[in-house]
Amino acid sequence: MFFEYPELLWLLLVPFLLVLRYLYIELADRRPHLRVSKATPWKAGGKSVLDIIRHIPFLLRIAALCLLVVAVARPRSSRKVDRIDTEGIDIVLAMDVSTSMLARDFNPDRISAAKDIAIEFISQRPSDRMGIVVFAGESYTQCPLTTDRATLINLMKEISTDLIEDGTAIGNGLATAVARMKDSDAKSRVVILLTDGVNNSGEVSPETAAEIAKTYGIRVYTIGVGANGEAPYPVITPWGVQVQNMKVEIDEKLLNNIASTTGGRYFRATDNTKLSEIYSEINKMEKARTTVDSFPVYKELFLGYALAALLCLLLEMLVKVLVLRRLP
Repeated sequence: MFFEYPELLWLLLVPFLLVLRYLYIELADRRPHLRVSKATPWKAGGKSVLDIIRHIPFLLRIAALCLLVVAVARPRSSRKVDRIDTEGIDIVLAMDVSTSMLARDFNPDRISAAKDIAIEFISQRPSDRMGIVVFAGESYTQCPLTTDRATLINLMKEISTDLIEDGTAIGNGLATAVARMKDSDAKSRVVILLTDGVNNSGEVSPETAAEIAKTYGIRVYTIGVGANGEAPYPVITPWGVQVQNMKVEIDEKLLNNIASTTGGRYFRATDNTKLSEIYSEINKMEKARTTVDSFPVYKELFLGYALAALLCLLLEMLVKVLVLRRLP
């Protein structure tokens, strides 16, 4: 704690002088008095309660005066806070939600694993703006760029494979992600595009979308999701849903070209662990440069002293009115 106006603390001499004056009057017996022939009746009883209580109002008044002086001197406390300025990074997660993402070569399936690991990635980057784009036969924005992590995570949890028409429109998904960031003034802009298939629908070709991303200086990291060879897929049959092994087809050449065109990288995830490692690697590569600046945060303390002074004055009045006036 410190005082904004410490020179005002010299005013504490006033209550000190008042105490000296009070003691002088008491010791010199300069109070009004009455002469009597003998003081035996008074001495026999010793010190009365009144002799002790009558000093309380003065003590409360001195305490109130001291507290008011302290309050006027403006007591404050401070603590140091670190301000972190980040080099702004905008990140859009473009996620494939076609029905092939229900394949069970990941635990419990591709789309669930992709959502869980993406949520972990979102939680690790509290200073960046992030958004979500989903695509299948077409694409749309699930969440625009925001720093609201709770909203991002909730909207990520709501993603499912039955949101839009089935298919794999990689070009549309990338183009939508680029459109969300083209007007951004962030110093670094990144798209993480995750898919498990081959582009087979959409109005925008993946190559065109990659060139547009390059024009706007947007870096694209592509992730191919799927085990090597075959993967178990849930298939609807006349006897209900059955799991059948089907060949995994990922256009790795296309994903490589998109990444290299935009200055990003291509990754292949074959299981949950590998996908988590990929997000961790991207997280390290896209770390924002930070500058830390310490600054004090002040808290005003005068109100507590002022209220304590008021309480002392109220107690002084109560003692005078309710106690001293009733004593003989």
